[in-house]
Amino acid sequence: MRKAAAGAALAAGLLAVLLAGCAGEPAQKPAAVAPPALAAPVLAPLRPLDRLPPVAKSDAESTVVPVVSDGSTDPEEDGAVPGVEFERGGASWYGSRFHGRRTASGERFDQNDFTAAHRQLPFGSLVCIRNLANDRTVLVRVNDRGPSSRKRVIDISQAAAEELAMVGMGVQTVALSRPVPGRDRCE
Repeated sequence: MRKAAAGAALAAGLLAVLLAGCAGEPAQKPAAVAPPALAAPVLAPLRPLDRLPPVAKSDAESTVVPVVSDGSTDPEEDGAVPGVEFERGGASWYGSRFHGRRTASGERFDQNDFTAAHRQLPFGSLVCIRNLANDRTVLVRVNDRGPSSRKRVIDISQAAAEELAMVGMGVQTVALSRPVPGRDRCE
């Protein structure tokens, strides 16, 4: 019982000390000190490494691609003129890691077919891809959605990448266009 009384007395004493500290004069805040003026950093203007030269666009190419409810484009209203470039950007390829897996269109991916993944073009669309580094072209069919990176405009199969001589080269800059109807080949 003595221990309990001693513990209660100790607790009461501590409480009194704490309350006494709160009842005193409020502590004065230190005078505000202005931060030292910082010199503006000297930075060289940034020049993007991936900036491409401007591309002349026709009126048909400058139209906005209308998107339908499923996220694809209406092929009759997309504004792409056969044989004329409608998009330019980075391209990469995918192969054995995805071979045999289902694509967004539901078919199985075959790394040996000339296929591609595009964010908006309708499944089954034929697209000419021209590697701007070596001027090689290949015709692919869109059967998947992608690429996942906003820095690229299209992902292509390994067979198409080999045709464009971009295997082992990383991301390459390409130009996309529609094939001329009835020819099913790139000009």
